Amino acid sequence: MNNKEQVLLIACHIKGTKEQRFYTSLEELKQLTETANGEVVDVIVQKRDKVHSALYIGEGKLDEIQQMLEENPVDLVILNDEVSPGQLKNLSDRLNARVIDRTQLILDIFAGRAKTREGKLQVELAQMQYLLPRLYGQGTEMSRLGAGIGTRGPGETKLETDRRHIRRRITEIKEQLGAVVNQRSQYRKRRKENQAFQIAIVGYTNAGKSTLFNRLTKSESLEENQLFATLDPLTRRVRLANGFEAIMTDTVGFIQDLPTTLVAAFRSTLEEVTEADFILHVVDGSNEDFPHHELTVYNLLEELGASRLPTLTVYNKRDQFPADFIPNSHPYITISAFDNQDLNRLLEKIEEVVKSEWKYYKLNVPIHDGRLLHRIKNHTIVETENFEPDTEDFTLTGYVDPSHPIYEHYINKEQ
Repeated sequence: MNNKEQVLLIACHIKGTKEQRFYTSLEELKQLTETANGEVVDVIVQKRDKVHSALYIGEGKLDEIQQMLEENPVDLVILNDEVSPGQLKNLSDRLNARVIDRTQLILDIFAGRAKTREGKLQVELAQMQYLLPRLYGQGTEMSRLGAGIGTRGPGETKLETDRRHIRRRITEIKEQLGAVVNQRSQYRKRRKENQAFQIAIVGYTNAGKSTLFNRLTKSESLEENQLFATLDPLTRRVRLANGFEAIMTDTVGFIQDLPTTLVAAFRSTLEEVTEADFILHVVDGSNEDFPHHELTVYNLLEELGASRLPTLTVYNKRDQFPADFIPNSHPYITISAFDNQDLNRLLEKIEEVVKSEWKYYKLNVPIHDGRLLHRIKNHTIVETENFEPDTEDFTLTGYVDPSHPIYEHYINKEQ
């Protein structure tokens, strides 16, 4: 039995928008709809000089769609852009189906995916901020609680109430989030004090980040061939090729035209990226639009203030690459996340890139100073270790982060 909602997609192709970018966003809308358990039955595209100020699409096209829906009804109409409250209300009044826009669809998926308290609060905040200016047009619509795509989520029982209640709830959520975010920043601060080397995995949604994270850290975050499979950041330990330990964080997938309410709401989640020492940028090299995906991620990293961090681009799914594949970014590596040899090559490559950013050192550590020896091995990349019987010292060579206290207190004094 098919319990999926039957969905009609409507998209405006505005003059001047690149064909490839437009059709990529439309393809993404299809994937988002499937992720939300909808089935796309038809797609309507209208080319226009600009979006219709009252209806999003033109009057003539709207008449055609009305006629079409009378003959073949659907459960839901999804628009490929975020539209104004007035446009949404006007379309809902004219079409015999529920109407939501791209942003509401993404919020709906996020609502279903949030697992932690912070994630749920952030989704509810984004939903409330999105719905507040749209309430007047959705009174009867939102009384159908839980009635399919676009009505789910932590905030669904509040949607029938008045603006004052929603504003009060927004204030409450912000206060609760403030406490949670403070806890997270304390946790990050402790990690910094312990000076654990932090690697953040970023990338376009569905690039294979969680698969790679699970394989490298031998853990179990959610792996699905769906958009936004991972919402709440996970952190685990990983050991690089030379035994050097790092902390690795899996982050929410990026997407083009991510709703501004979500970028703001998930800033604390994405701040994991800005706190990192190193970024692994995972790209699905088998996707024909991967250069645009890369650009989307770079733009968001720039927005977060993380674009200057040392970065290794990992082109994943190399077994499915097209014959004419050419990488855009350097340094880079091509891998398949399911190939053990590739994973070992990746760990070696991470180390190689890190060493190019760090300082070479040679240090003598007395045999009785086991604590310092342990610290050097934990917080630097040790290349060689030799015991000198004459002096009863260990001679170590390797690479160290020049901003690490261990460099200032011990290594720099001996150089």
